[in-house]
Amino acid sequence: MKQIQLSHGGGGEETNSLIHNLFYRYFGNDILIAAEDAAVLEVKNKIAFTTDSFTVSPIFFNGGNIGKLAIAGTVNDLAMMGAKPLYLSSAFMIEEGFSFDDLEMIVKSMADELKVSGAKIVCGDTKVVPKGAVDQIFINTSGIGEIEKEGISANNLHEGDVIIVSGDVGRHGAAILMEREGLGISGDVESDCATLWPAVEALIESKVTISALRDATRGGLSAVLNEWAEQSSVCLEIEEASVPVNDAVQGICELFGFEAFDFANEGTFIIAVPQHHAMLAVEALQSVNVSTKATIIGRVTMKKEGKVILHSLYGSSRYLDLPKGELLPRIC
Repeated sequence: MKQIQLSHGGGGEETNSLIHNLFYRYFGNDILIAAEDAAVLEVKNKIAFTTDSFTVSPIFFNGGNIGKLAIAGTVNDLAMMGAKPLYLSSAFMIEEGFSFDDLEMIVKSMADELKVSGAKIVCGDTKVVPKGAVDQIFINTSGIGEIEKEGISANNLHEGDVIIVSGDVGRHGAAILMEREGLGISGDVESDCATLWPAVEALIESKVTISALRDATRGGLSAVLNEWAEQSSVCLEIEEASVPVNDAVQGICELFGFEAFDFANEGTFIIAVPQHHAMLAVEALQSVNVSTKATIIGRVTMKKEGKVILHSLYGSSRYLDLPKGELLPRIC
């Protein structure tokens, strides 16, 4: 079985072969293959710029792998600012002895995920380190997107805004937990890992007024709602029964004492819109494959500034607090 050797990161013939025969084959575009020290880019309007590093364990999981996650994660961060993803960088830190076939599977999944948004990888870097220096493979991606909708901000929520979730919550965290622990639980849980730009683009094209967007990654729905409540000095009142949770995810949470609202997502985001645009937003989201389960889950009030109140189906209420501690390390 062909493996990655230290020489693949040494800058010589092996490095050149890896770049040309693997990375250029899947990521090839005019900017990348120009092979300059820096990519020269052109944009017309304001840009959003983001970066993230991915260390997920295991690197292959039901619904994706570290490569798909690296592309979707960075593209989604751009989309949450109303920015159309355009250009990405990608840096690989690979452990000596890593399977070349596994690396190719990862790179191919990255190329496939790029097609969803139309973004391009225009620069990159590869480092190969001795065994034990990293756990198999780490990937860093940075992204630039062109702002198509301004004014989207976690500081922009107002009393009367409606809170919408684009899909069911907690599936990525639950999928990683099952893969990592080898849990023999019936009900196949697949990560929601996906590019969200098509859903955001549908909102923009429908001329929905958007107060805030946020993908519910680490800390899940709970983290996003609490961050919004604090940053905008408002209260978010959420109807617990309205939040979609996969039955298998709920079963895992009940079995192990977790809260589905705290579990990470990688293809679900939260939207705040003025009340008069709520149904327009839901209809726009439900027209796109990645957000067909979009639903209204609550509203913005001034009942208790900086707090999130969760209303149960039975009439009781409680605060939904920020997750405490490290619920599940290395989920992205």
